[in-house]
This record gives sequence, structure tokens and C-alpha cells, in this order.
Amino acid sequence: GFAIAVVSDGEIIYSDAFGARDPAKNLPATTDTLFGIGSITKSFVAISILQLAEQGKLSIDDPIAKHLPFELGRPNEPILIRHFLSHSPGFPSLASSTVLLSRGLGEDTGVPMSSSDDFFRFVNGAKDEIVFSPGEHFFYNNAAWRMLGAIVQNVSGLPFHEYVTENVIHPLGMTRSTFDIDQLYADPDHLTPHRKTADGVEATNFPYPNPVDNKAFSFLTAAGGITSSVTEMSLYLNMLIDAGKHSGGELISQRSMRDMQRLHIREPDGYYGTTGYGFGVGVTPDFLGKLLIDHGGSIAVSTAHMALVPGEKIGVVMMGNSSGMSYAPIGEAVLAILMGEDPDTAVPAFGIVKRMQQLVGAYSVYRDVETIDVVSEKGMLYLQQSGGGQTPLIPEDAAYNSLDFYTLNNGRKSPVNFRVDDDGQVSLIVGRYVYRKNI
Repeated sequence: GFAIAVVSDGEIIYSDAFGARDPAKNLPATTDTLFGIGSITKSFVAISILQLAEQGKLSIDDPIAKHLPFELGRPNEPILIRHFLSHSPGFPSLASSTVLLSRGLGEDTGVPMSSSDDFFRFVNGAKDEIVFSPGEHFFYNNAAWRMLGAIVQNVSGLPFHEYVTENVIHPLGMTRSTFDIDQLYADPDHLTPHRKTADGVEATNFPYPNPVDNKAFSFLTAAGGITSSVTEMSLYLNMLIDAGKHSGGELISQRSMRDMQRLHIREPDGYYGTTGYGFGVGVTPDFLGKLLIDHGGSIAVSTAHMALVPGEKIGVVMMGNSSGMSYAPIGEAVLAILMGEDPDTAVPAFGIVKRMQQLVGAYSVYRDVETIDVVSEKGMLYLQQSGGGQTPLIPEDAAYNSLDFYTLNNGRKSPVNFRVDDDGQVSLIVGRYVYRKNI
């Protein structure tokens, strides 16, 4: 199942749902179906931290070790709360989500993760993993966000999930959104989680532990434990668009929200040039000339994505009950349309897909003596020779604006060039041969 909602000027201007929330019972997905929002939860954590900072209970420039039994860091280079908020602590992902979600799905990595003591033993054992100074390099890091949840818990005196529910979720009128797995399943309109397997897709259980059952370890859900609907998340989008304000007041100040939505650490350039991370949100400064704020979420059994352009007061949120989906291009297309642009030309991902579709097919040389196929798998093009394996085609231009590719053979680049004539006929030059696409 899949659900989507689009907001503009504080109102839902479009919402719909497709497919089934429970295929076994043939129950339809709706715009009120509760899905796991995964890592979109991180922005809720960031708001919680900024609330506590505004109350003077912490500073984002506090060392993590001031609030937690945290032992990582180089001498004279303390890791600060702001570094966790921007995924720049200096150490890479410790795969804590793999440990957690595997256990939730009935598998086991052999790493103990049933208590706060287990968690901090796991983290503090990674002293040799420090590879950058804090604030120097982007490393997406779920363990860091779990520790931010622990800081919220320790500083506020409330279990993490209770603090976020009482101070972020419920003030927005999001009455059904929850961390509580029992509440999720008691709701008459909830997802049936599904995960991909070698044989397809199968129903499974929700992989996050219920924080209600272990309140001292509630912070484990900080990296991605919220479930919500696109209808309720529209309220959240409008608050982000309106710089922290909502119908009942203000979650955080405009100044804090602007800091949250500011670029704090750069990532490799994306389709729209400079891109990076703020506090709990992705930041693209120049999306069709405007600031784009977005974040995805995937927890092995569901996928979600939100995207908003505060300067245009528009946003979109999407959710589905399986993993491995990329909703970002859909969101960008929706926003492009609302900004008066043609998504086929404004959204590079769409152009790339069209280009790849144009090149995929069966090719042959003169008199069909030699043949070769161009196939597409998981966002890559491959040459596939009859009876042989696949050879990846690496684009000279990552945006696929060029028709020039190459293959690698023992470290040596060999050019592979496509050509398209005025009539749309595609040809392929590989070594001594010119192949023409069969019509």
C-alpha cells in the first residue's frame, strides 16, 4: 500500500492512497493508515533537543559526555550535541539499526542490545572507529540519534517516547501517531508490515521494540520509531513550513527552526548541486531556486519520505508498507509541479530514467551476426552478451546528460558510446563494432 498527502498554505490540497494495507485480508490503504515513518523520527528528536536548549536545560554545544556515559572522542576534540544532530561525530555508522531490526525480525547478529548498559558497552567499544574530527565529515549515524534520545530522556526526566509524544506529537493534534506498538496494532487502520525476501515480499512483525515495555531503554526508538499517517504528518509538515508555529502555539522559536533547517555539514553534491544535513533534516539550498528540506525513512518493513519548500509554503509526505522504495523523486516532482515546473525536465531522476529506458534493448551488428543486450538493474545499465555475464556501464556524466560510458577491465577504461540520430534510432559503439538497437 501507498499513501500521499500534499500541503500548500497550511491546507491539504491533495491526498490519496493506493493498494492494500493488509493484502492477506485485502484491506485498502487509506490516508489515515498508520505506517512507520522511520528516520523522519530524527527531526522530532531534533525539535525535542532544541526545546530543551531553549529552556536552558542543555546547550547544543555541550559535550555528549556531559549527559551520557559516552567515552568516544579524541583528546581536546570533544564530540558535541550539535555534531550528533548533524551526523558529523567523526565516527562512522556502528550498524546499531542492523542489530536492532534484525532482532525485531526474529534474526540475531550476536550483539547484546537489551538494555542501556548493553547499548553503551557497544558504543564505547568503538574507540578505534574515530576517523575524523567532529564536524568534519558526514557519517549517517543511527547510534548518535539513539544517544540524542537518551539525552532527551535524562535531561527531561521522562522516558524518551513520552517526552516526544507530550511535547511534539500531541501539541500538533497528531492524536493517533505513536511509538507504542500496542497502540499501533489496536488502531483499526494500521499497516501490515512487509519485508523483501529472496522469494518476494512477505508479511512480518513491526521490528522496533515497544518502548512502553522497557521505558529505561525508550531512547532506542529515537532513530526511527514513530508510526503515523500522511494526514497527521501533514500537520507536522505545516509546522516545519511555518518555522515552528502551529494552530496551538509554537513548538520551537523561529530562530531555532531556521538553525535546524540550515546546512551544517555537506554531503557529496546531488542532482541540484550543494546538498547536506541540518539538524535532523536534509538540506538542499538550491532546489529550483528555493531551499528544499527533506528526509526519508525505511525500517525494513515500511518506507516514508517528506519534502517541503518553506519559501513556497508547500510540502509532500508519502508512506508505504514495504521497504526498498525511493519516494524522493516523486516528492520532488510534486513540488516541481506546484512551483510551475515540468517534472520531466526539472527533476533529474526522471530524465535519467527516461534516458535509461531509451538505451535499454537488444542490439545487433550488420546482418545480425553479433548481438548484445543493454539491460537496467537497480539504477545501473549493463552490457549483457549472449551466454555471458553482465558488465556494468559507468556513465562519464553521473547525471546521464552524456551518452558516453565506459567499462573497466583490469583497471583499464574501455569506452562505450551511444548515439541517437534525428529519427530516434539508437546505436552503440563498443570496440570494433557498431550495434544498432532493434526496433
